[in-house]
Amino acid sequence: MSNQQANNPLHGVTLEMMLNHLVAYFGWNQLGQLIDIRCFNFDPSIKSSLAFLRKTPWARQKVEELYLKTLVDIERKSNIHETK
Repeated sequence: MSNQQANNPLHGVTLEMMLNHLVAYFGWNQLGQLIDIRCFNFDPSIKSSLAFLRKTPWARQKVEELYLKTLVDIERKSNIHETK
């Protein structure tokens, strides 16, 4: 089981950590365009978004997928800068 978790990029990352990362990376406006849910587009807050995402599996999945894409993008950009 621990071997599976070692390969899981979301292991140890809370939903709140993902959401804070995405808001810092994109801002609420762009995040609301990328994942069109009300809690991102109308009076957004971490608290209201967490409440919605915790009870809405399809929305949480979209947040997790976008979070993973940003990690790949950050890693790619980091590798580009290291080779220069």
